[in-house]
Amino acid sequence: MSALDWDHNAYYQRLLLRHLPHPCHRVLDVGCGAGAFAAELAKRVGRVDALDRSPAMIDEARRVTPANVTCILADVRHEPLLDARYDAIVSINALHHSPLEDVLPRLAGALRPGGVLAAAALPRLDLPRELPAEVVAAIGHRLFGAGFAVLRASGSGRWYAKEPGQAIMPVVLNPALTTSQVRAHASALLPGSRVRRLVFWRYFLLWQKPRPGTATFQ
Repeated sequence: MSALDWDHNAYYQRLLLRHLPHPCHRVLDVGCGAGAFAAELAKRVGRVDALDRSPAMIDEARRVTPANVTCILADVRHEPLLDARYDAIVSINALHHSPLEDVLPRLAGALRPGGVLAAAALPRLDLPRELPAEVVAAIGHRLFGAGFAVLRASGSGRWYAKEPGQAIMPVVLNPALTTSQVRAHASALLPGSRVRRLVFWRYFLLWQKPRPGTATFQ
């Protein structure tokens, strides 16, 4: 691992945290991995359910998360989710592991009215549409990595250092959908959803479940 490598998933945690609704009492973290994001969520909300289908990831998450996090070994496509249970459902680097038509309707049902779904995941390479983003990402990754390495060396914090548990995380090298295809699927499955490309090889999906008698936001 290069000294200039850094964790894009950790970098985008702040983006998802900014979209938590207020108040926010209970959150589902889909594809929680080694539990770093669930631990951050636990500082801000009363209860976090952290779900992952990897036994190794759940073991690691149970080691690092506080008492208000429940770690669940399960596949979101099959785990029973109670209707309207969550104020927010978040996910980093997991949605591309499963067909959106299987996952998004289940997550929508588990949100309370007014609840928010916020997810960052890997898009398929789409050079005709996203070449500028790819170029900026390649350059920015190295520049940011150098800056973060200096900050870590100064002892001022972790600055998106990769967690040890990431070495055993499942990796999808060629996701099925481009950002534009994710946008089309999400629009059909979750009317009013927003999907945009993020710089560092992720897309961002945001949807707020309508309250009765209200329209989805545009």
